[in-house]
Amino acid sequence: MIDIYTYIERGGSIVYLLMAMSVIGISIMIWKLLVLSWASLKVENISSSIASELKESSKFEIQHIQALVQLKVKQLESGLNTVKIIASISPLLGLLGTVIGILNSFDNITYQGLGDPTVFSSGISVALITTVAGLVVAIPHYIGYNYLIGTLDSLEIKLEKAVLNSIK
Repeated sequence: MIDIYTYIERGGSIVYLLMAMSVIGISIMIWKLLVLSWASLKVENISSSIASELKESSKFEIQHIQALVQLKVKQLESGLNTVKIIASISPLLGLLGTVIGILNSFDNITYQGLGDPTVFSSGISVALITTVAGLVVAIPHYIGYNYLIGTLDSLEIKLEKAVLNSIK
């Protein structure tokens, strides 16, 4: 049985790039999860700061309230585009590795012929490893991104309600 390190090594530079992207994306998702958890606990504090801004400006229109809440949520959202990009690019990098692996297989067949089946199978192996690696990176990032966006949406609704309640 081949261990994970052998697969990574056989996958080459694309797998190393995917691993680096995964570390970056997971770090961002953990950080955002902590930040959003903290913000969910501090909804009253955040809404009171927004309400005090409203009272200073004497603008109590719903559009102005929504704009201030959206600004606060937008600040909390920073970094999530990177996670989205990683989720989108990872399968494409896996596909690039697939194409490179198959190209190498055909190049090897051209130069060495089909006498030895390992000539063809090594390139196909690289193709499959990079495809799997791309999907392994993309799937959790896609799930994490959607979860965090959903959390932000519900936080935005909570903030709007809390601000409206505090200015009444």
